Order: sequence, then structure tokens, then C-alpha cells
Amino acid sequence: MTFLPTSIPTNFSEAIHGAQNNTTITNCSPGPESGWIITAVPVYILVISVLGIVFNVFVMLVFCLPKKPCTVAEIYLSNLAATDLMLMTCLPFWAVNVSRNYRWTFGLFMCKFVNTGIHMNVYCSIYFLVLISIDRYLALVHTMSLNRMRSRKCAKLGCLLVWGLGLLLSAPTIHYRGLRYENECTSCILKYESEHTRLVFNVIRTLPFIIPMFIISYCTVRIIKALNNQFLEELNGQRIDHKATKLLLAVLLAFLICLLPFHLLRMAGMLWRAGILSLNIQSFSICSHIFMYLALFNSVLNPILYVFVGKNFWKTVRDTFRQWCS
Repeated sequence: MTFLPTSIPTNFSEAIHGAQNNTTITNCSPGPESGWIITAVPVYILVISVLGIVFNVFVMLVFCLPKKPCTVAEIYLSNLAATDLMLMTCLPFWAVNVSRNYRWTFGLFMCKFVNTGIHMNVYCSIYFLVLISIDRYLALVHTMSLNRMRSRKCAKLGCLLVWGLGLLLSAPTIHYRGLRYENECTSCILKYESEHTRLVFNVIRTLPFIIPMFIISYCTVRIIKALNNQFLEELNGQRIDHKATKLLLAVLLAFLICLLPFHLLRMAGMLWRAGILSLNIQSFSICSHIFMYLALFNSVLNPILYVFVGKNFWKTVRDTFRQWCS
């Protein structure tokens, strides 16, 4: 007899705790095929949480502690590190939740708070990449005409708007996330009023990713074309520094590798719910776990890229170390 799931993990928080109602876990009692989830996933989450916290705190200290003002690129990258840090601090709660067979023991407030932090990272990270892409686009493609838009004041205002937008898009999570008590088990789940509400909610969560991906793709293509034009290396007697652009392209490539499969799979789940797409539920559930764990690793990979790709980053580290020593 085949048990079809009543819920498919279509976001970080649903995928992390297995959506409680899927084929492998029901009513806080794991099925025989979910043993690797209960044993291996908490260890994986805790490892990347520790690494992510250490690396992103280090990045934020390097960007924020020096006495000299941050550049526009550093403002965006430090905010990207901040949202990655927020995600990393929320994940240990889910590691404990998974290790306890998906029994939530942290109360209603933390149920909403942790999921809101996870959702804000999902939204804010992609919009910070949009800001970074636009900044590099203006620096290389519209160097003279629109260069005044690349000011620290505009960068800070843009970051403030992204944080506000992330919180606004996470508002449905605050509203619908709650506790379910069943068979002496407490679960932290999304409690929709109806299947129609679930579908609308999934559409609202998916649309904010479509436009940013078009913007990022357009800016990246134009940036690559600009880099291929040798005359851009000499403009008004000044050589253009491509270090920040190389770092941007590395961060974007990491985003595509780690997060794009997850977002595409989430869209596929939404189409499945709408009856438009047919899916193998068991395969979909396994892929949702794998792609979600790959997506989480992106928050650890970003600060590593700053170190190995961002040559200016090491210069900032040395300057900061000299300030501390003096």
C-alpha cells in the first residue's frame, strides 16, 4: 500500500524537518527508510552551523571593524554575511528537532522565530545578490553616466529595503507557522486554513525569486560582455580593478550551484500541488532533502570565496590586524 504525502517540503524549514506529514515521517514517528535522516542530518546541520557562524562572524568583523569606511561592495557583502549568519544561528534548533524524531520542544515563539529567520535568509540573500549584480553592472557598463548611484548612502538604503522586504515576505510564515499536538507529540508545522490558502502561499513565496533571477542573469551577461572588451581596462587614464567583479561572479556561480536546484524543485512542487505536473513522490522527497542540504552549504561557501577569490579581502584583514595590534 502506497502512502501519498499530504505535505511536500517546498522551503528550507519544511524540508529540514521533513514536513512531518511526508512519506518518511508521520506523527513524529520515523519510517524505516528515514533512519539516515535522524542520524546523519543533525550532525551535518550542526557542522555547517558551527562553520557558518565562525566564518561569517569573521567576515563581518573584517568588514565592520576597520576605521576606514566600507566600500559599496563591502556593504553588500557584509549584509549578505549577516543574513547567512542569521540562518546559521537558526539551524541548530532544527538539528535538535530532527534528532528528537521531529518533536519540537522550544515553544510557539521559537517555532515562529526560527522559521522566520530561515525564510528571511532565503529572500534577503537573493536580493542582496541582486544589489551586488546591479552595482557591478553600473561599475562596468555605465561607468560614467550612472556612477553617482553607486554611493555608500544608496547602498545602505538598498540594504535597509532588502531587510524590510525580507521581513514582509516572511509575514505569512509568522502567521501560519504553529504547533500541532497529536499522539503526545508536539510538531512545528505550517497550519494552513485550506488547500487553496496553501497554494496561494506557495505562489507568493515563489514569485519573489523569478524577477531577481532575470535581473541577475541580465546583469551577469552584460558584465561578462564588458569584461571581454579590452577598452574598458583603460578609461580616463585609470585602470579598472576587476577583483570585485571576479568575486561577484564567484558568489553568483556558488549561488547557482547550491540554491538554483532547490528553488527549481520548489517550483516543481508548487506545480504538482496545482495538478499541472506529475511527480514521483518518493524521488521528489529524496531530492528535496539533498538539494536543501546543498543549499544550506551556500552560507558556508560564501565567506570561503571572500578569502580565496577576494584579494582585497586579505588586504583588509591585514589592515584590521595591524589596527588591533596597535
